[in-house]
Amino acid sequence: MRAQPWVEAATPPTPSDTVPAERSSGSYRRNTSFRSRRSALSPAQQGTWERLWPELGYVATPRHAADAPDEPLDTSSWFGRDAPLVLEIGCGTGTSTLAMAQFEPEVDVIAVEVYRRGLAQLLSAIERENVPNIRLIRGDAVDVLEQLIAPASLSGVRVFFPDPWPKARHHKRRLLQPDTVALIADRLRLGGVLHAATDHPGYVDQIAEVGDAEPRLSRLDPLREPAISVVRPTTKYETKAHDAGSAVTELLWERNRP
Repeated sequence: MRAQPWVEAATPPTPSDTVPAERSSGSYRRNTSFRSRRSALSPAQQGTWERLWPELGYVATPRHAADAPDEPLDTSSWFGRDAPLVLEIGCGTGTSTLAMAQFEPEVDVIAVEVYRRGLAQLLSAIERENVPNIRLIRGDAVDVLEQLIAPASLSGVRVFFPDPWPKARHHKRRLLQPDTVALIADRLRLGGVLHAATDHPGYVDQIAEVGDAEPRLSRLDPLREPAISVVRPTTKYETKAHDAGSAVTELLWERNRP
């Protein structure tokens, strides 16, 4: 596998005002998989947002909303090219997003996050580093998958350190449930990769069980070159988890059938 020249970078996100926390999808009511937090942008971040968001950003709309889109995003037009496409769910401040996009300039990356401040920090980094292959969506990941991503269009989906919701009564709020993993599998092209990482032991077990139960996914063959890079940069947050004795587990599947 190719070596990657990055080192640890930014701290975890300091989120801002959020999108609505609970949405209806079809005939069932979906629990939010993120926490509600608020924080204002700095003047510099606000200026960057106003300049770059119209070109690089998009706000997802819930499925039941009157202005919900009728068709998926035209990503070729948005990026100005046809290229392998990766969706990163919960990008935070974009440390991994930026580094991995820089390492794979031939891959286009859509980073999804609900918190405006994290997206603003990533926008600033995109401008500072002149990285052309990242676009941003603000909204709920399931709304994005349902409304904006076409079936069999993704070379990869990345879900790094999703909220583990450790209390048993909150486990239903975890993002990687059977319905969501099935939706991800549907959006992956043949050979596309689902890459999850967590430092929460209980969530490791649930993610592994759900991923292994999805019939269109199989564990990634370590002897075969994957469709996208599966090597992540180590962030300061992850280093702190290691120092506290928390092991990080990587879980990798690929879509194995149409």
